[in-house]
Amino acid sequence: MSEGLRVLVAEDDGRLADMLGTLLLTEGYDVQIAHDGQRALHRGLTETYDAIILDRGLPAVDGLGVLRALRQGGVTTPILILSALGTAPDRVDGLNAGAEDYLSKPFDIDELLARVRALIRRASSSVPIVRFAGGHLDVNGRTVILVDGTRTVLSDREASLLELLARRPDQVFSRPVLLDQVFAAADDPGVVDTYVHHLRRKFGRALIETVRGVGYRMGGLR
Repeated sequence: MSEGLRVLVAEDDGRLADMLGTLLLTEGYDVQIAHDGQRALHRGLTETYDAIILDRGLPAVDGLGVLRALRQGGVTTPILILSALGTAPDRVDGLNAGAEDYLSKPFDIDELLARVRALIRRASSSVPIVRFAGGHLDVNGRTVILVDGTRTVLSDREASLLELLARRPDQVFSRPVLLDQVFAAADDPGVVDTYVHHLRRKFGRALIETVRGVGYRMGGLR
């Protein structure tokens, strides 16, 4: 399920950018579009995304320049380069600059979507530490380690809920989305509130914020 996943599309061709935006929105992604390298770099450095689709031939700052600046700025978001430059040396340049994938124009829509899904899936499964204000979650050990060194082992469901919220701290998750992604569409929607309560009891109410009428988002320790 793609709901709640954020993708930045950096593409200066207006028609192609609109097509990609519509396509990704239809798939359930939250999409932002930048039409030049300067805007793409600003968004990439100041906002959180699950994947970035980056045109190599952007104005203001070219795609490889944006890519290198993002990596130098500590941004680890998986990046797929789209480019009309499709020779082997071109692909090598893009991958060496820090991209996870490279797709030449023209491209097949189904292949693009499959590659975006693969990027997000690999990224979410390869990061064993997820940080939040006041501590971090060791995903493999299902253990929260606070800044004072206190360690708390979580249940599988507690860890999965905290991981999802902490990976996208700016995203507000509705109960149906959390039910689907964390609790395998359990019959009782109240299970979401139950596990939010479990985490708050262990770490304080501020850890998870309630957005009235919408759902929950990550907070932090106070």
